[in-house]
Amino acid sequence: MPDIAIVPAPRELTVDEGRWLTADPIAGAVRDVVENLDAAEYRIDISTDGARLAAGSEDALRHAETTYAQLVEAAEPAADGKVAVPLAHVADAPRFAWRGMMLDVARHFLPKEFVLNVIDVLALHRLNVLHFHLTDDQGWRVEIEAYPKLTEVGAWREHTMVGKMSHGQTEFEYDGVRHGGFYTKDDLREIVAYAAERGITVVPEIDLPGHMQAAITAYPELGNHPDQQLSVRPYWGISEDVLNVNDATVEFVKTVLREVLEIFPSPYVHLGGDECPSVQWASSEAAQKRQAELGLDEPGQLQGWFTAQVAEVLAEQGRRLVGWDEMVETDCPKDAVIMAWRSAERGEVAAKAGHEVVMAPCESVYFDYYQGDPATEPLAIGGHIPLRKVYDFEVIPAGLSPQQQALIVGTQCQIWTEYMEGPEQVGYMLLPRLSAFAERAWGSPKTPYDEFLTRLRPHLTRIENLGLNYRPLD
Repeated sequence: MPDIAIVPAPRELTVDEGRWLTADPIAGAVRDVVENLDAAEYRIDISTDGARLAAGSEDALRHAETTYAQLVEAAEPAADGKVAVPLAHVADAPRFAWRGMMLDVARHFLPKEFVLNVIDVLALHRLNVLHFHLTDDQGWRVEIEAYPKLTEVGAWREHTMVGKMSHGQTEFEYDGVRHGGFYTKDDLREIVAYAAERGITVVPEIDLPGHMQAAITAYPELGNHPDQQLSVRPYWGISEDVLNVNDATVEFVKTVLREVLEIFPSPYVHLGGDECPSVQWASSEAAQKRQAELGLDEPGQLQGWFTAQVAEVLAEQGRRLVGWDEMVETDCPKDAVIMAWRSAERGEVAAKAGHEVVMAPCESVYFDYYQGDPATEPLAIGGHIPLRKVYDFEVIPAGLSPQQQALIVGTQCQIWTEYMEGPEQVGYMLLPRLSAFAERAWGSPKTPYDEFLTRLRPHLTRIENLGLNYRPLD
């Protein structure tokens, strides 16, 4: 059998004796969108007479093209300038509709060209969502015309902490280097269009009402202490400086979201919702008044109210709200898609509450965690997720009924960039763990890990050809 290395592996692949002789297997293949296949399905048939790619939609045909290109790499030289392509049949479709990766560009800004590179590597792995984390305490990365200071001020921090942040740390050493950057609306439209051409949806994230220190630095009236001038946060962790719950701040966020929706046609928009301390709301006279008006028992319940107010903008335009799993505890809209990050069990809780769920548990698919011994690896936030652990990841948590399992719409890996200063570091942390993740997201047959490695080794050349860095296997 020829060495066929397809990543992620198709659901069904059979190889027959014999070869198709052709001068150009890519140009010589017949391609069709057909009605007798589901929208996500595709077939590849290579006989001695030629190759045919059939799919139920244009997106599925793209996946067929990606698989076919990897398959014909097994072709061998033949006489008269032709190549001999192995005869094969592929029947394939993804298990999950949401097969994503989150890229954090707020902690460390990443150039547009690298984002396009990441989209290429997602397409190579037949993934279909780029979740773009555009705002946080450490930087605001999306141009908003109504509020220019968000990027004039909020996109830049004076310096960045050095070394590993420890729990409770209050004193820091800084690097003395101003850091920042942002994407213009034209940059983002280019990214969206580039992704769309490859069948990938870009889901923007504006994290709120916490993780908003950069925005409050630009516009102090958004905070709970408007007389205090903050700075864009130069160290990591969770800031207590969250948005206030005034009507003017709700309108501010709605205006921002309307501009974001103009840029991103995605049916989904992520509004964060994680790690939002309520300590300032508990001591704010205005927040306490709002809490009393609404008849809420705890200041933390203001988060659910705030999110529901600003999410009205999404509903107006027929978009779906996505949020991190803390949202389940804040009386969020019932149609919100929940991204389970704190554990697989949080996905179970969200599905049992009736939410559609994207599984993104930190213990399995957080690619800012160490891949090996911290003594020999680049500085990372903690944890330990080697390649094999990603390959062994089970997307659907135990303990769900068939109806609840149907609410698990997909899965996503995360790249948080506190300890990744640029493309080289991101590539090293992302790849080849993304390749193992893609097998689980696609629903590839679970084979012995060694078999996966035999396909992965030649696959690394494809990653190199895209210009991305990766962690060597050996």
